[in-house]
Amino acid sequence: MRDSIIKNSLSESFNGLQNLISDQKAIENIAKAAELISNTLKDKGTIFSCGNGGSMCDAMHFAEELSGRYREDRKPLSAISISDVSSITCIANDFGFENIFSRFLEANAKDHDLLIAISTSGNSKNIINACKYCIQNDIKLITLTGKRDSFISKLSDVDICTPSGKFSDRVQELHGIVIHIMVELVEEAIFVK
Repeated sequence: MRDSIIKNSLSESFNGLQNLISDQKAIENIAKAAELISNTLKDKGTIFSCGNGGSMCDAMHFAEELSGRYREDRKPLSAISISDVSSITCIANDFGFENIFSRFLEANAKDHDLLIAISTSGNSKNIINACKYCIQNDIKLITLTGKRDSFISKLSDVDICTPSGKFSDRVQELHGIVIHIMVELVEEAIFVK
């Protein structure tokens, strides 16, 4: 029984990765997203990232890969995950959970910064509000989603959609891979001469 659960899970992950590899639009959008991030950083902008639950963990992971390091030592890059618990709970308490990300952006983001909004459903209200804030304030927007034609995918400059399996865990696995690829491309664009 356990062997079949393990093998089914691995097969589902493998199929999701195979589907992503054969999705030319997704491949092109990963490259476009990395270029947008690189150009924002070259122009001294800041990269913000946000998500809920496991997607928040992905947002944090993405920001630390840029501000810390990925594979090689290099200059840190300006990246902030919207994940400060005191800020989130304060904003949620006073302005509602649906405003935790947009309110943070209002306080910290400036024109020509960039937000990476991560949502497996693409329909989370707090992510939608953050995306709308970006549109209204000249902040570039990249979305990582798991459902085609989700609400936020229609708002973004670049949407990377990675549908996989019945549940969000498989989508999040692909998001982790996409995040690493984008960081690798950003480092190559900024530091490799």
